[in-house]
Amino acid sequence: MKLIKIATCNLNQWAMDFDGNLKRIKASIQEAKQKGAVLRVGPELEVTGYGCEDHFLEPDTCTHAWECLQDILLSGLTNGILCSVGMPVVYCGVRYNCSVLCYNGQILLIRPKLYLANDGNYRELRWFSAWKNPQQLEELQLPYTVAEAIKQTIAPFGDACLTFLDTSLGIETCEELFTPLSPHIALALRGVEIFINGSGSHHQLRKLHKRLELIRAATGRVGGVYLYANQQGCDGGRLYYDGCACIAVNGDVVAQGSQFSLRDVEVLTACVDLDTVASYRGAISSLREQASQQPPLPSVKVNAYLSGVDEKYTYFPSFPIEVKYHLPEEEIAFGPACWLWDYLRRSGATGFLLPLSGGADSSSVAAIVGCMCQLVVRAVLEGDDQVQSDALRIGQYDDDSLPDDPKEFASRIFQTVYMGSENSSENTKRRAECLANQIGASHINLKIDGVVSSLLSLFQLVTGKVPRFKVDGGTNAENLALQNIQARLRMVIAFFLASLMPWVRKKPGFLLVLGSANVDEALRGYLTKYDCSSADINPIGGISKTDLRKFLRWAAQNLGYTALAEIEAAPPTAELEPIRTDYEQVDTIEFQIVDFLVCVCLSLGVAHKGGWRSWRRFE
Repeated sequence: MKLIKIATCNLNQWAMDFDGNLKRIKASIQEAKQKGAVLRVGPELEVTGYGCEDHFLEPDTCTHAWECLQDILLSGLTNGILCSVGMPVVYCGVRYNCSVLCYNGQILLIRPKLYLANDGNYRELRWFSAWKNPQQLEELQLPYTVAEAIKQTIAPFGDACLTFLDTSLGIETCEELFTPLSPHIALALRGVEIFINGSGSHHQLRKLHKRLELIRAATGRVGGVYLYANQQGCDGGRLYYDGCACIAVNGDVVAQGSQFSLRDVEVLTACVDLDTVASYRGAISSLREQASQQPPLPSVKVNAYLSGVDEKYTYFPSFPIEVKYHLPEEEIAFGPACWLWDYLRRSGATGFLLPLSGGADSSSVAAIVGCMCQLVVRAVLEGDDQVQSDALRIGQYDDDSLPDDPKEFASRIFQTVYMGSENSSENTKRRAECLANQIGASHINLKIDGVVSSLLSLFQLVTGKVPRFKVDGGTNAENLALQNIQARLRMVIAFFLASLMPWVRKKPGFLLVLGSANVDEALRGYLTKYDCSSADINPIGGISKTDLRKFLRWAAQNLGYTALAEIEAAPPTAELEPIRTDYEQVDTIEFQIVDFLVCVCLSLGVAHKGGWRSWRRFE
């Protein structure tokens, strides 16, 4: 058997955090070496962080990336292990997204990305250019300080593979796996056995199924070993990169990392018999015929063996495993929860404040924060040093005692506020208070009627008029204004409390205000401007109402927040209009009105640009 021990990883990299990113890269290489691996693959743009955005346009970003790479090469960590490091590189005045292949303190190949991600959440063409010379190899003059330090003046640059004495290795980067004609096909037909992919793929509901199926299909069609590495964490932006690094061999997954984790560095390894790749390919007649017609590809020859047995380790080929997929409800719980923790520990804030109405949306956000507290305490009890340090700092513990109770931890970092009015019901107030108690949040009940009355008095003083709700004979304009002023006052009160509640509790810092408007409301325009749509961050801004209701039912059983079952079953209402015996404001009815009017306007070719309450003029 031709055995080789290989490693890939999930790294929680921060945009522009060169020192921290370098520390985590080194830790991953060190752990891979300790496990006996001779190949380590890192995520896309791991040196700088993926989400640097327009900082990529600054020359210093590339300069600091080279300084980090120089540190890695001089550290001796790449001795005896081939490392793929993701970073931006400028070549002939053009900036490229590159994988840098390093071995024994030298740069073997700099491979630029061929196809850039430029749709959905991605804007790579704003900062990078794709390499337009496929299967062409050129030479890059290394920066002077790097060249002097590592005693290497030039490095191969372009689309090529590495050819060792016993195997060959090809590179893909993130989006290239998703393209119709992925590079691994031509590489495999030319005999390349190992494919590596450093990626920066964000979390999206049900997206992991597609990603893993593409990886399995890549090696299932042409054989080979595929190593996939990914970013993990929020990276300082609004996306969450969900890790799930994996290793696949001939269509089977042999190693899979976690999709949602608070760990900053996660390395997984597998032992692969490269003879099985040759055997697999040799059994497919059509593959052999196409391979015999494949033109040569440029390659960098390396006078070394990757395979071999180190007597310090026991080698056995890794067996296929069953791929683990989370339910969509679990993804809603764990993905935003991990992102919230990452954002909180980087922001300098000491917790979150949530206006909790007792409805489905704000209760979903509360449950996600509760899930975050459970994940943090679990990681603390498992001995994660970084999580322990962050939890002690954010929770502001006076002694060295570690948080061991999610509810107690929530009481320190999570403030909920029920802001009722004369239009609010006792049921929503009770449901909000019950949920807050089950999570462990510090909860406040307050009435906003006095503030509303003050503004109405001011309006009457200025205009001499008193607006009325529609159920009391008012016009649509009066009705809309009276609803909006309640919602917008809640937004102002929420930010005011977020600034001062730590001070009230004799603690430093501030709280981040959480929003609770789901994607269906945003798409329909069914939201009140400057209310639940206005916040520091909104964990459910990309989740549909349907998925949120499924999540509430799941969370009631699996997170221990039984109040969510009653909240999910209750009819949704904004509680902004007076309740009468013959009238009650129900969101689902208004949703249906909005949907109907959207269809009417679309059929008439009418474009609507206003918020949802503008539809009321059509009633």
